Amino acid sequence: MQAQGRLLTGDRPTGKLHLGHYVGSLANRVRLQDDYTCYFLVADYHVLTTAYENPAGIGENVRELVLDYLSVGIDPERSTIYLQSLTPAVSELALILGMLISVPRLQRVPTLKEVVRDLQLDTASYGLLGYPVLQAADIMMVRAHIVPVGRDQASHLEVTRELARRFNELYGQVFPIPETLIGEVPTLVGLDGRAKMSKSLGNAITLSEEPEDLRRKVMGMYTDPTRLRATDPGHVEGNPVFQYHDAFNTDTAEVEELKERYRGGRVGDVEVKRRLIDALERFLAPIRERRAAVAARAGLVEEIIADGSRTARREAAETLRLAREAMGLTYFAERQ
Repeated sequence: MQAQGRLLTGDRPTGKLHLGHYVGSLANRVRLQDDYTCYFLVADYHVLTTAYENPAGIGENVRELVLDYLSVGIDPERSTIYLQSLTPAVSELALILGMLISVPRLQRVPTLKEVVRDLQLDTASYGLLGYPVLQAADIMMVRAHIVPVGRDQASHLEVTRELARRFNELYGQVFPIPETLIGEVPTLVGLDGRAKMSKSLGNAITLSEEPEDLRRKVMGMYTDPTRLRATDPGHVEGNPVFQYHDAFNTDTAEVEELKERYRGGRVGDVEVKRRLIDALERFLAPIRERRAAVAARAGLVEEIIADGSRTARREAAETLRLAREAMGLTYFAERQ
């Protein structure tokens, strides 16, 4: 089947991926592997924007991230999995793109303000301020047509779209204007009821969560604070437990029955959570099994990264050639 175009997305290797990553982007990646030429980026340079003082753990997190990719069904035979730092041309493209955007525009990116606030920084570093530019270079380097992301990254994609338009207007049509694809569950609320699930907030269920840890986390989930007894009518809307049922429980009849009983004060939180544990275990068990199988194959992750990065470097070289030609930066090129 002819591919519809190119797809790129990726993750920072900061730890194991969680259920929020799955509904926000991973499910779309797996589904679209046969429809697009797919590039999946392990964005280790991006980690340095906030972990530059202690980067020693990045390597192990790269391995964990690739194992998560393989466990959910990303197939290196159909898709390219590559490491950002093994594709140095992206830094050159980011340098070029950095000339085409202003500092005030980058300061208006909503997630920048959130990171500065959450990490209690006095100000953003040069690297953190330029995070959306480097992300744009990642996307434009493979001339991607579509980018599956979580809703929190959508504002960064607007920067990419602006930069692609600006480059094309100045120098000629080189880059597609990438479309944003947001998951069916745009943001999965955290276990504590906060706005979203996050590794840094400790309110997440990882894709490799062991059964006992899964049970403990679900039983401790935030529910309806206005409900004091199991016989009190409860609120389903805005209740994290039911949001997870909607996202992961494939038995829709069971979910609707639980909602009806919950609203009528005929079922307690304990039963609703136990049913959720069962549903999540059905979802996670095969993922854990696949992860264990690929983790046991010595050298597999390293081989996948090496092969994918070679492919990405070839693509990056072609993109830089096209960009340089469009800009007229070909002087002395024939002497190289």
